[in-house]
Amino acid sequence: MKMKFFQTICRQLRSSKGFSVESASPVAFSTSSYSCGRKKKVNPYEEVDQEKYSNLVQSVLSSRGLAHTPESLLEEDALLYGPVIRHKPPKQDEDTRMPQNWFPIFNPERNDKSNASDPSVPLKIPLQRNLIPSVTRVLQQTMTKHQAFWLERWKQRMILELGEDGFKEYTSSFHVCDHAYVKNIARDIFLQGKQFHEALESILSPQETLKERDENLLKSGYIESVQHILKDVSGVRALESAVQHETLNYIGLLDCVAEYQGKLCVIDWKTSEKPKPLLRNTFDNPLQVVAYMGAVNHDTKYSFQVQCGLIVVAYKDGSPAHPHFMDEELCSQYWAKWLLRLEEYTEKKKNQNIQKPE
Repeated sequence: MKMKFFQTICRQLRSSKGFSVESASPVAFSTSSYSCGRKKKVNPYEEVDQEKYSNLVQSVLSSRGLAHTPESLLEEDALLYGPVIRHKPPKQDEDTRMPQNWFPIFNPERNDKSNASDPSVPLKIPLQRNLIPSVTRVLQQTMTKHQAFWLERWKQRMILELGEDGFKEYTSSFHVCDHAYVKNIARDIFLQGKQFHEALESILSPQETLKERDENLLKSGYIESVQHILKDVSGVRALESAVQHETLNYIGLLDCVAEYQGKLCVIDWKTSEKPKPLLRNTFDNPLQVVAYMGAVNHDTKYSFQVQCGLIVVAYKDGSPAHPHFMDEELCSQYWAKWLLRLEEYTEKKKNQNIQKPE
């Protein structure tokens, strides 16, 4: 009876004016008192003026769509997060460029048998000053902007410490100008570096007799720093000796040629106040070593062939020095870089000569 009454009311509502019911999926009605009496939840969005705010949403979306271009996104990100630091791929010159005129670092006319001779007196050939460029000059004239910045900064601070005349004497009279890439800034470091090389020469040369001054030098922190290295050094062939590469046309003054752990090496002694545990911390020193190696191997004044290099970084406080050993493969890699720097230097000199007025 109740159901028939309810259906009658529904028919009257459908026929009433202004009331329509859209077709919808069938709905099951419950006759329980709990379902009929439950209060329907109100959706807060139904109370919003849909027409008014739909226009607002549409305008916002349309404006955002116009603004979000790749350029505008970059500008927006730059404001929010700062400018983008773009990744710079390695320069081709540094990785893949090869020398135009290749020349070997090792002399095929010399073999390992030439290394068998062990002279009782190490060679000590004086350096002849002439128009041939030195290894140091080539490296200085072809250094990167980053290296040039630090060298100029070092130069200005050295002038403040030594004065103009003192700095000229420093760079002309003593070959430790090769240390230009090490940012030592005080006069005592220059003097200690010179004394360090003198002390090493006294230790490594069997003909040298230790004087009272030398004995005091042996007590320095730098000598203490290299004690564990000196134990592995033997068979000294050359000390403070000049080399010249007649084919490639450059000269240099090497520190030492000796055996290190059984391998004949060009040894370069360096001083530093800062730790240099990695080879890359030594800047251009590997290029300097291989340049000397190539010169030794093709200089007729030397009968032996050097196949390895060693850079020893000694510390003033006496802490153990860092030895950086360079085998044949590593030396060959740095040799290619040295040839590139040498070609760059030659090209610069050509351009300078062309630009000079006659």
